[in-house]
Amino acid sequence: MSAPTQKRLGPVMTWAFAVLMLALAGVCVWLGTWQMHRLAEKEALIAAVDQRLTAAPVPVPVAEDWGGLDLEALNFQPVSLTGAFRYNQTVTVFTSLANARGSSSGPGYWVVTPFALDKGGTVFANRGFVPEAFQEAAVTDPEGETGQVTITGLFRPGEKAGFMTPEANTSDRIEWVRDPERLAKLVDPALAPFAPFYVDLPAGAPGQLPQGGETTVEFPNNHLGYAYTWYGFAIVAVVMLGFWLWRQRQVPKP
Repeated sequence: MSAPTQKRLGPVMTWAFAVLMLALAGVCVWLGTWQMHRLAEKEALIAAVDQRLTAAPVPVPVAEDWGGLDLEALNFQPVSLTGAFRYNQTVTVFTSLANARGSSSGPGYWVVTPFALDKGGTVFANRGFVPEAFQEAAVTDPEGETGQVTITGLFRPGEKAGFMTPEANTSDRIEWVRDPERLAKLVDPALAPFAPFYVDLPAGAPGQLPQGGETTVEFPNNHLGYAYTWYGFAIVAVVMLGFWLWRQRQVPKP
């Protein structure tokens, strides 16, 4: 029995398949080029943040300006704040700290304390990390408030809860995201208005808890690899089309 012979497609089907493959290659080129644009944007963002991190602290925006702030434009900007801590309103936010700069890591909590500004309004200050065993001590600090102090830290936009984020544990004062809107529900409403951002405080003395200075400055940047992948798909589509057309030409006409 002879092997089945390949049938030669008519001109309409041949052109239709060629157009389809070229369109596919064009889409892949467009996606690769889009990834290259995203690469340029990400590299510009990384450079801007690197420059921002080493800048001198600027005064924290006043409450009257909070509604119109571009939070991302201020992300990682060092800021200074003058006011008073409300230690007896402290909330803890569950986390698991990896690649810690300090001596403590693993499952634990961010210790977030309201900081009442001298000019009005309250900013949540992330004082740092404590291991799980210190959670209760963190929220039962006997101190009510400090006198007026000036502190510095890094401006951070509030985190957003995901679809699967649990509700806060109000009895133990535990939250799951550093979302100022959610945190505000666990503290004295008289401290309102609350800033739509929080501030990460720097590291203290070695071994001191809460363990500050654990801000993660990381921007995933895989755009170049994605671009190469899409360009590779475009090349493969064109090569496959060329090979298919060559094979079609080898098939005898009926």
